[in-house]
Amino acid sequence: MHRILFLLIFGLTGLGVLVSLGIWQMQRLVWKQGILAEIETRVAADPVDLPETVADVDHKYLPVTLAGEMEPGEIHVLVSVKQVGAGYRIIQSFSTEDRTILVDRGFVPTTAKGAKRLIGPMEVTGNLHWPDEIDSYTPEPDIDANIWFARDVPNLAAALGAEPVLLIARSKTDPGVTPLPVDTAGIPNDHLQYAITWFGLALVWAAMTGYFLWRSRAPSESEEQ
Repeated sequence: MHRILFLLIFGLTGLGVLVSLGIWQMQRLVWKQGILAEIETRVAADPVDLPETVADVDHKYLPVTLAGEMEPGEIHVLVSVKQVGAGYRIIQSFSTEDRTILVDRGFVPTTAKGAKRLIGPMEVTGNLHWPDEIDSYTPEPDIDANIWFARDVPNLAAALGAEPVLLIARSKTDPGVTPLPVDTAGIPNDHLQYAITWFGLALVWAAMTGYFLWRSRAPSESEEQ
């Protein structure tokens, strides 16, 4: 009897923990979907002028239209695009009447790394962004080959003599450059898979608990004789 009681308590406790983790992941899923919907709404909003004072927390994803000049001098950030392959993001400085910021013009294949691109007066529409792409495994940029491995906004700005403000273009700035606008595709949202995993484990745990309880209650051969 004590063994059955122990198995029952142990089984129900484990089941409760696993179900709770599944419910928690479902709550996290709702929370994450709300954040993604908010980002998508902000990204797709009508563009405004660049604020005088820009803060990464307040103005991340803010749609902006700039009129000014695309300056000569590029930084190439190595990137891979699905169904296309390796290439580079083209980062340049863009000057308005009173300030200079960074513009991520978009993607070119590796074969177009050295191609000439349009500079001078133009209008650019995009979204402000401060990508979080750097970790302890990110290599240092190869300055001689002009190959960077992340959009490190402060260092990019220092290299190009601009403010540490990055506009990701969603309008085309050159016939040979494909814009890679800001979206939510790169933001992970795996909470549904996690919830399914926890609920699946809970189902297995319940089945195993039931099996061991049945084995404990079933009479042994010696008892039957």
